[in-house]
Amino acid sequence: MSGQKDQASKQSWQCCKCKIPMKTGKVRITYMGNDFTIELLKCPECGLVLVPEDMAVRKMLEVEKSLEDK
Repeated sequence: MSGQKDQASKQSWQCCKCKIPMKTGKVRITYMGNDFTIELLKCPECGLVLVPEDMAVRKMLEVEKSLEDK
């Protein structure tokens, strides 16, 4: 799985709106009143964020379950 993450970070992602390269930056995610700051690829112009599939499917599901259990 880390191979997928490494592969995604090596790819040159481009913003579909601005047509410029996305860069790694801090992104604030909010869920159930809890804020998290993580590093993800985002467009420096419009702020569009790329959430890798592995993170959206697995990591965020784990966080959601742990927060809902509280």
